[in-house]
Amino acid sequence: MKDIIARPDIELLVNSFYERVRKDELLSPVFSHVDWPTHLPVMYNFWSSLLLGDQSYQGSPFQKHLPLAIDATHFQQWLALFTQTVDEHFAGEKADEVKSRASSIATLWQHKKEMYSKN
Repeated sequence: MKDIIARPDIELLVNSFYERVRKDELLSPVFSHVDWPTHLPVMYNFWSSLLLGDQSYQGSPFQKHLPLAIDATHFQQWLALFTQTVDEHFAGEKADEVKSRASSIATLWQHKKEMYSKN
């Protein structure tokens, strides 16, 4: 398997991941409202900016997720599906990096979501 080295790799990762999400019993209801033709390019930009440094993403993603009815179980499932998707398609330094970044995002967002819920 090859590593994540270019935008088409990001697109494969994102498309494959969200295909899993849409079929997942726990996560699919959370994403049922998503306008996929609009959302997927945003996700390409997000991950491409993080991994490839292309600065194509501008925004504040956490705020958009704050109103969602999600908890630790959702974050764990999201991360498990993401990791499975990466491992299915890629291996190497960037593949490891994207899994690490996804884990950090899930942990941070779960913590922030819990803090906002308490207030």
